[in-house]
Amino acid sequence: MAQMVKKDDDRDEEADYSPFVGIEKGAVLQEARVFNDPQLDPRRCSQVITKLLYLLNQGESFTKFEATDVFFAVTKLFQSKDIGLRRMVYLMIKELSPCADEVIIVTSCLMKDMNSKSDMYRANAIRVLCRIIDGTLLTQIERYLKQAIVDKNPVVASAALVSGIHLLQTNPDIVKRWSNEVQEAVQSRAALVQFHALALLHKIRQNDRLAVSKLVTSLTRGTVRSPLAQCLLIRYTSQVIRESSTSNQTGDRPFYDYLEGCLRHKAEMVIFEAARAITELNGVSSRELTPAITVLQLFLSSSKPVLRFAAVRTLNKVAMTRPLAVTNCNIDMESLIADQNRSIATLAITTLLKTGNESSVDRLMKQITNFMSDIADEFKIVVVEAIRSLCLKFPLKYRSLMNFLSNILREEGGFEYKKAIVDSIVILIRDIPDAKESGLLHLCEFIEDCEFTYLSTQILHFLGNEGPKTSDPSKYIRYIYNRVILENATVRASAVCTLAKFGAMVDSLKPRIFVLLRRCLYDSDDEVRDRATLYLNTLGGDGAVVETDKDVKEFLFGSLDIPLVNLETSLKNYEPSEEPFDVKSVPKEVKSKPIAEPTGLRAPPAAAPAPTVDTYERLLSSIPEFSSFGKPFKSSAPVELTEAETEYAVNVVKHIFDGHVVFQYNCTNTIPEQLLENVSVIVDASEAEEFSEVAVTPIKSLPYGSPGQTFVAFEKPGGVTAVGKFLNVLRFIVKEVDPSSGEAEDVGVEDEYQLEDLEVVAADYILKVGVSNFRNAWESMDPDTERVDEYGLGSRESLAEAVGVVINLLGLQPCEGTEVVPNNARSHTCLLSGVYIGNMKVLVRLSFGIDSRKEVAMKLAVRSDDISVSDAIHDIVASG
Repeated sequence: MAQMVKKDDDRDEEADYSPFVGIEKGAVLQEARVFNDPQLDPRRCSQVITKLLYLLNQGESFTKFEATDVFFAVTKLFQSKDIGLRRMVYLMIKELSPCADEVIIVTSCLMKDMNSKSDMYRANAIRVLCRIIDGTLLTQIERYLKQAIVDKNPVVASAALVSGIHLLQTNPDIVKRWSNEVQEAVQSRAALVQFHALALLHKIRQNDRLAVSKLVTSLTRGTVRSPLAQCLLIRYTSQVIRESSTSNQTGDRPFYDYLEGCLRHKAEMVIFEAARAITELNGVSSRELTPAITVLQLFLSSSKPVLRFAAVRTLNKVAMTRPLAVTNCNIDMESLIADQNRSIATLAITTLLKTGNESSVDRLMKQITNFMSDIADEFKIVVVEAIRSLCLKFPLKYRSLMNFLSNILREEGGFEYKKAIVDSIVILIRDIPDAKESGLLHLCEFIEDCEFTYLSTQILHFLGNEGPKTSDPSKYIRYIYNRVILENATVRASAVCTLAKFGAMVDSLKPRIFVLLRRCLYDSDDEVRDRATLYLNTLGGDGAVVETDKDVKEFLFGSLDIPLVNLETSLKNYEPSEEPFDVKSVPKEVKSKPIAEPTGLRAPPAAAPAPTVDTYERLLSSIPEFSSFGKPFKSSAPVELTEAETEYAVNVVKHIFDGHVVFQYNCTNTIPEQLLENVSVIVDASEAEEFSEVAVTPIKSLPYGSPGQTFVAFEKPGGVTAVGKFLNVLRFIVKEVDPSSGEAEDVGVEDEYQLEDLEVVAADYILKVGVSNFRNAWESMDPDTERVDEYGLGSRESLAEAVGVVINLLGLQPCEGTEVVPNNARSHTCLLSGVYIGNMKVLVRLSFGIDSRKEVAMKLAVRSDDISVSDAIHDIVASG
């Protein structure tokens, strides 16, 4: 007994203990021979079946021979009258999923059990039969299933109804014939029978909105007694309300009254389901929301943890969009901060942070401080993000909130947790000017003992941009140089860059920076030495003549106008010669990578690599008709003009020049018995008035499987975003080819093939070019070129949809991951950058907001190298 008590007390040993440790498939299959014994041992057989079920559920695969052998052995156990063993046999047959030939062997036994006097046999036999038989056998037992649905025994009726739910996926026509029986089962007094009957009836009618609406209307009059079925009905009612197109005063009102009536139900699960449904309704008013919030507030003080958790989680979701509606629950939620369930406590805190007022901030911070040490990092991150939002909401409270963030930053925690804190401090520094000095010092103290290289480098980069702008930049130098002495090579290299930024921005510190950079020349890492040498040369620390201050600051703080991937590719392709590498030769357009397809027996052959900008430029310059057009500004991705598996495959690439547009039609003949000659595309530009055709270059010969290019050039006004639609027809002479000799006939026939229409849009005149630091790039632009206006984008499903539409319309590159919109966000800021035709830099700041009616408003701010470009971007949005 003492040993048993000791084992119970030792939680670690108990957690590791499992009765299935070490079992192997081969040994269990050997044990399965016990099924063939003349004198069956029910207990032993049940143990072996348990092991087999465990192996199957762990993903162990049985060969066809092994599965068949086990199946036939298990069927012999039907001769046993032991009830427990019979239930294990049912489970085993379901899991083995025998083939059609084997099903016949066991069907007779199962049908016999289905008509047995034992309700347990009947219920389980129905479940197993419906799992393993096909549609042909199902029609034979359909009569028995209909009888089972209305059986007096609730276990048998539930088994038949649940089987119907599964069969609806494979044999819907048969199950739909059971509607009358299922309708009768909905009126059953048994709770589970009513629940399963309602679920099946809804699935049968789910594709008919009118039928579902009638079902909800009839059942909301009080015929449903089962709490489980009531919860299901509430969900179906909410679905009908959401899908209804009628106004709130007519069609929706009776259903809302039903939901409100459920708040007074005696079952807690029904009350909660109704409250949650009301809070999730679209366009629900404050008056309609109040009863649901009141019920959830009562649940906050319940003795049952599950009720407290359900209530606080629902209130947390409501607080995201209607914080004022939840404020009455704040006192109750404050008591939950000390709840033993950490999930409840975390949700209570984050909800309070969303709904609290300015006067309650300090009190909340004191309560949260003691709480943070008791929860996991994933919960801490949620709290940190809530605190960040609170600080932005009440900027005057930044001191107490910043101190709290700095304190938890010095405590133990993983990378994601520390990154969330650092990101929060950085955002507060950027958005609250008064918080800059204290925030930077907190970050400096953190990197003194930071174990994460990524965070150290990010903080040093941020310190280099913001530190020189403070009242006393010199106090940060010590922290930065300590990194050069104490850290790894990656952090040391980042620290050297930060020192150089202070030297470039603060003249009084420049001599001291030179001394520190010269010490870095003797570093053990070549990257650190190279950076120190570069910055000394740039700043003039080695006595050389340097560039102007403007050029130095542009070099240190300016954004890289070319994608790193393009730079890397150009450097790899560069062949050493007397002519130095020219950064201006690197293409600026961001090329999206195609999604990798899985390779396998059925995978299509890998496509040839997409042509680069340099390839297109060389191709176009080699054609005499286009040599005078100059260098192309942009080449689009190929646009398909034919569907897959058609006779001829054609796609087009749009080449944009300052005063011309060239369409490159890539054509492929997919018919082996044909040779195409004099292939060209006839383009109708009647819907593109600003374009005039100037040149066409046909394909002389296009044999089977060999791609070719035909070009059509149009002239347009220079530097203008001319747009329009072009109608395309492929024209050619087709000659029959002799399959045996491969020779084509001398005489051909003229033919045409209709292609899809092609559009030139405003986005074709804009290159996707990212910037590494949007804020610095924005501030470096002339404020006089800024143009700001507001637009209504109409009704949208979500902010994410609105953001995607505007990004596609403008064709600009999203910066800093701002194209991703958080779930349930009511506002969002998106940053875009690019180059407008004429090599004009463009920066765009989009601010979105969505109201309760899903109407989206957008504020558009544009800065560029020329004010006319800013106006052009606004014109694109206004006309789009």
